[in-house]
Amino acid sequence: MKAVLMHSVGGPEVLKLQEVSEPKIKNPTDVLIRIMAAGVNPVDTKLRSQGTYYPDRLPTILGCDGAGIVEAVGNGCTRFKPGDEVYYCYGGIGWHPGNYAEFNVIDEKFLARKPKTLDFNEAAAAPLVLITAWESLYNRARLDMGHTVLIHGGGGGVGHVAIQLAKIAGAKVATTVSTAEKAQFARELGADHTIFYRRVNFVEDVLDWTGQAGVDVALDTVGADTFVKTLSAAKIYGDVVTLLQPPADCDWKTARIRNLRVGFELMLTPMYRGLPKAQQHQAEILTKCADLFDQGRLRIHIDRVFALEDAAAAHKMIMRAEGRGKLVLAIGQR
Repeated sequence: MKAVLMHSVGGPEVLKLQEVSEPKIKNPTDVLIRIMAAGVNPVDTKLRSQGTYYPDRLPTILGCDGAGIVEAVGNGCTRFKPGDEVYYCYGGIGWHPGNYAEFNVIDEKFLARKPKTLDFNEAAAAPLVLITAWESLYNRARLDMGHTVLIHGGGGGVGHVAIQLAKIAGAKVATTVSTAEKAQFARELGADHTIFYRRVNFVEDVLDWTGQAGVDVALDTVGADTFVKTLSAAKIYGDVVTLLQPPADCDWKTARIRNLRVGFELMLTPMYRGLPKAQQHQAEILTKCADLFDQGRLRIHIDRVFALEDAAAAHKMIMRAEGRGKLVLAIGQR
């Protein structure tokens, strides 16, 4: 089969298309998937440039997100059969092969049925950002109806689905954006208030928006100084969830004085730590989101679709941070 392999740590040029052996079913609950599309995420570029979680296991195939058709199943499978359409977030961090490839083998416990209303490109774009936003808002911050929420980067992959999940929960949403185009995009997704963070102080803007109270929940998708400043935009006894490592010199005094509950979200932890129950929970999140897609309450935006052999170009585009929504590799489609 064709796959894009990472042979060493480095720039996008280390990604090479080549022929490799097709994976085989080894366990009773294994499912062989013909991959129709793979999502491309910022974490893929970080693993490529900084090293995977398993640096001694090169070459490797990147790509956590996938969507495809079940080709074959092990003799212990009960949930799926050949011909079923699935989507998932599994592999791609250096241990289990990722989805920049024509096939993958994954235990059926970690798969969800593809939303009927999404094509394969849309389905492949969704899993990692959906799980990240869901766990951040619903599990970490315990978002509830009537809450006010600040979501950084509302035009990005996580941000644009986080806006929608927050609105589904009955929250009022403010989001930071860089351009008028992204502001319009965020409003179309349900954002109540957009903040041009390059022009204004987002903390002052949020405090004005909330009558000086601060937001109940803040989701930091940017990190560094943005995380530190966000602590001042949260309500006393509020929640701040970050997807990034706080800076080493972070002054936590504001968080302590405001009695903030600070949460961390890395949706790859269950896969990295080998936590099957947590991985199953993530597949259940995708099943719930599939219903939301099919009900027309949730959508995923694709900025651009690349061919498998153009994975390096997709990485370059992500590094420029110039698009909206998600990037996808179309693989098994004609």
